[in-house]
Amino acid sequence: MSTDTDADAETDPNSERAREELIELASEFYDQFAEGDVPRMRIPTRTKSNIEYSEEKGVWVLGDRRTTRTAKTKAGAQKLLKAIYTIEFLAQQLEEGRSSTLRELYYLSESWDNEFAQFNDQDDSNGLIEDLEVVSGVTREDFHMRPEESGATLMGPLLLREQTRRGEREIHCQEDVGEGGYQIPNNPDTIEFLENDAEFILCVETGGMRDRLVENGFDEEHGCIVVHLKGQPARATRRITKRLHGELDIPVVVFTDSDPWSYRIYGSVAYGSIKSAHLSEYLATPAAQFVGIRPRDIVEYDLPTDPLSDSDINALESELDDPRFQTEFWREEIELQLDIGQKAEQQALASRGLDFVTDTYLPERLGEMGVF
Repeated sequence: MSTDTDADAETDPNSERAREELIELASEFYDQFAEGDVPRMRIPTRTKSNIEYSEEKGVWVLGDRRTTRTAKTKAGAQKLLKAIYTIEFLAQQLEEGRSSTLRELYYLSESWDNEFAQFNDQDDSNGLIEDLEVVSGVTREDFHMRPEESGATLMGPLLLREQTRRGEREIHCQEDVGEGGYQIPNNPDTIEFLENDAEFILCVETGGMRDRLVENGFDEEHGCIVVHLKGQPARATRRITKRLHGELDIPVVVFTDSDPWSYRIYGSVAYGSIKSAHLSEYLATPAAQFVGIRPRDIVEYDLPTDPLSDSDINALESELDDPRFQTEFWREEIELQLDIGQKAEQQALASRGLDFVTDTYLPERLGEMGVF
């Protein structure tokens, strides 16, 4: 490891804070041992029953319930042992200025000298990283932990500066990238926004629709940053969307298929997800609006459809009670979809021509919403 890399790690305030928080957590275990107490760790309960929708913040948040992980039981002791080994690994990783993937952490544990510290599967290791996030108040990105793969991209009139292992580089997200766009890094907090001419951000669920918009020059014609969500969006995708909105005051709209699972993709961008409720204020953009495809579009444009499955129907009925969808707009749309019994993909708009989505559908909808 070069001294330059070590120096970079030492001067990164987020990495330094992450390491300090991890060492402080380990110190608490040591102090408990020294005082003759049974080691323990208090963790907010991350179950659905302890997730609350905050009307004030407009996002999902953790409730007040806590659970105590203690070495009094074999299972509890083993989880604390795994936590100690993981803390040691992460602290060393940060000190050396290195990073690893969540998958690598799982396999790496196979080399640990205590078999009881090894993870049973990747869900086990992923869960522990989430525990450490909640307890320390530090994100896994600042632990230098990466997902195995994301690959989400953006395209639009935005100049940014990115920190890389080869130094800083400035990138214009239209002029300096190919048709695939700018790939969003695992930790968007390493990006500095320099200049932009963006009028709005359009988060798009599918790759096919993202490609159609770029091929038709929608981003250039309308000053639009097109963010490809790749289905349920990764944390990095939601984080950069929130930063673009919050720091540059750019409106955000979300464009998905017309089915209950796609509505939840919108909900994840706007209000956060139950799984990452401890990070909702860091990831969610409550001001994000839904542009479509709406159930009423299926009727008005006579779009090609597929019938709702039983699981679709159950999900829609569940969304009628979901606090994220408690508006007149969503109630009318969901009830209409249950009535017609159909769902449609974004690409169904191509039944009216390849240019219909960029020349007619989006301009009309965005105009109605006041985005244009």
